[in-house]
Amino acid sequence: MKILVAIAFILILASLGSAFYHMMRQKNKADPRMARSLAMRVGFSILLFLCILAANYLGYIHPTGIR
Repeated sequence: MKILVAIAFILILASLGSAFYHMMRQKNKADPRMARSLAMRVGFSILLFLCILAANYLGYIHPTGIR
């Protein structure tokens, strides 16, 4: 589960970097590659959130409080 979370986080950063690259290089007002990269980032973020919820439910991670 930890590897899946790490891969999802790396994919989030990669798609954010790709969107930034396309935003800086675009000559038109609307670049579909930038929009696609940002949409993928949202999808990866949702995947990461669901993985964390599943890990909590299955007992792989445990919530801790601040003492």
